[in-house]
Amino acid sequence: MYQDKILTCRDCGQEFAFTASEQEFYASKGFENEPSRCPGCRAARKQRNGGGFGRQQREMFTATCAQCGATAQVPFRPTGDKPVYCKDCYQPRSRY
Repeated sequence: MYQDKILTCRDCGQEFAFTASEQEFYASKGFENEPSRCPGCRAARKQRNGGGFGRQQREMFTATCAQCGATAQVPFRPTGDKPVYCKDCYQPRSRY
């Protein structure tokens, strides 16, 4: 089935093992490409990008729930023209 492979990191140029179990994991997730960076360079890149996938921390804003009056943290700046709900009050409203 899968056999360990030796790959070369595109960032640092060092060789690293792409193990049979890693290959099986990649296949189970539907990944078609082999890793191009060694584990150390992958971890460093992930840390530089804020934890993965290039996402930055989202700025959160404080608002008062229009239904229960609780303080809520929301990912947008409330403008006051529409009601804002806390998580507990919003979830029942968001059901289809």
